[in-house]
Amino acid sequence: MRDQGHTAGRRIVEGYGPETFGQRMAEVYDAWYGTRLADRTTEAAVDVLAELAAGGTVLELGIGTGRVALPLARRGLAVRGIDASPAMVDKLREKPGGKALSVAIGNFTDVTVPGQFDLIYLVFNTLFNLTSQDEQVRCFGNVAKHLTARGVFVIEAFVPDVAELGTGSMRPVDVTADAVTLEVSRHDRVSQRVDYQYVVLRGGGVELYGVPQRYAWPSELDLMARTAGLALRHRWADWNRAPFTAESRQHVSVYARR
Repeated sequence: MRDQGHTAGRRIVEGYGPETFGQRMAEVYDAWYGTRLADRTTEAAVDVLAELAAGGTVLELGIGTGRVALPLARRGLAVRGIDASPAMVDKLREKPGGKALSVAIGNFTDVTVPGQFDLIYLVFNTLFNLTSQDEQVRCFGNVAKHLTARGVFVIEAFVPDVAELGTGSMRPVDVTADAVTLEVSRHDRVSQRVDYQYVVLRGGGVELYGVPQRYAWPSELDLMARTAGLALRHRWADWNRAPFTAESRQHVSVYARR
């Protein structure tokens, strides 16, 4: 039974490519995440990233709808982006200043834009959208090739808690008069993979939004950086630069050339 279940789990996400997240989430992403994050973390993140860029060139991997890139551009920074989803970039283009940003469509694992950058960043667990260790290692390697001598690579991600993840879960995330949103997950400890499915129940039917992730601990990310010729410069518990401790649930890590 265990093998059959594991096989069934693989079939659920079969055919889920780098562009699929945006195709399915573009219409709801800002409503689900943008406003909440804007209230909680975006301003602090932009402050830190702008300081690290020090007036130089900037590249966001997984630029999405521009939650972070647009405020950085408004500060006068030259911001470029990569995203696998044309649907997400279309939402970016609808916003003030969105049409002015240069965005390449493709898998950011391969960093398809020319040139080098003083700041390259991945925020809000986006690195974990690369669902294999090999892809994540390749991402670090390609980022290193595109950093200037003084450039830094910044990652914001959660700290995995295997006990909390268990084998999977189902929990309500939103309940309104018109709809119920459930988060259903399945966790594979061997591959460090969590396949999330957000199920929205409305009077008119059911909507599904899949989000597969492959998590990695900070120490694993440090090793990926080392193989790419990078080293950890800073690690904070949040964008306010709180000290990172054993109790921290997320981290902001800054890598530079060794």
